[in-house]
Order: sequence, then C-alpha cells, then structure tokens
Amino acid sequence: MLTLQDCIELSDLSEDEILAIAEHEHVPEMLAVEMGCYLCHSPEGDRRIRHMIADDIKHSREKGDEEHTAELRSVLKHYINEHHGAV
Repeated sequence: MLTLQDCIELSDLSEDEILAIAEHEHVPEMLAVEMGCYLCHSPEGDRRIRHMIADDIKHSREKGDEEHTAELRSVLKHYINEHHGAV
C-alpha cells in the first residue's frame, strides 16, 4: 500500500508544491498530488502550477500574512528552478 509520502515522491513535485496546489484548489493533499503529477506531465501543466502558486502568493499578501507569503515565494522559486518549462 502506498502512503501519501510515497505518492508525493512519485509526483515529481515537492511536498511544499503539493501543499500550494492543495491550498489553491481547496482540495485534500492526495488529490493535489494526483492533480500536480498530471499537470507536471501535460503540455501546459508547468505554467498552470506556476500560476497557482503565484495566485496563492497574491491571496496571502492580500490577507497580510507575510510569513506565508515568504514561504510561498520560496516554493515558487524552487518550482521554477526545478521545472525549467515553468518559466
């Protein structure tokens, strides 16, 4: 039986990237893993994930949550560095 961590490791995304997708889509982590894995392997997926994280940053900034905004900026930077098609 696969655990959530096993699925995250198979998704080609980091746990923080999965959490950002879950936050954006308002879905449980496991569904975000499935969605993220699918998007990573689709033609426009990298761009869509980048936009999801950017939207999360915008909403966090609007709420005044500077700590979460900084965390999400780090997630976006890591995502762009690891997924070269995301630029």
